[in-house]
Amino acid sequence: MDIVEEIQLLKNKDMDQLTDPAYYILLSVLEARHGYAIMQYVEEISDGEFTVGPATLYTLVKKLEKANLVALLESGDDRRKTYKATEKGESILRSEIERRSRIVEHGKHAFQLLKEKEKSEKKER
Repeated sequence: MDIVEEIQLLKNKDMDQLTDPAYYILLSVLEARHGYAIMQYVEEISDGEFTVGPATLYTLVKKLEKANLVALLESGDDRRKTYKATEKGESILRSEIERRSRIVEHGKHAFQLLKEKEKSEKKER
């Protein structure tokens, strides 16, 4: 499976981006975490604005693992599976953060242009 196919597993079908749940899960496993800790961390880093339920979490973790973006770590506790982002996962996440930052800048720029246009129109009246 090449990188394009791997990323396709994680993309929203209608948009060229990581889904929000996949994004937050990858952020969460920059440090090794088990499932429940991932759900807690997502809620913590999003200030409660975003949550991931167990079904979504484990479905996406399997996809992330299949795409070699997340690895299941060996542990002595069979009841708790611990996951960590791979180097490839960290690389994809860095690219996604840059892409999302550009999107925010585009939005700010659009509002700035609108503000300038409205200000200009008021002067013309």
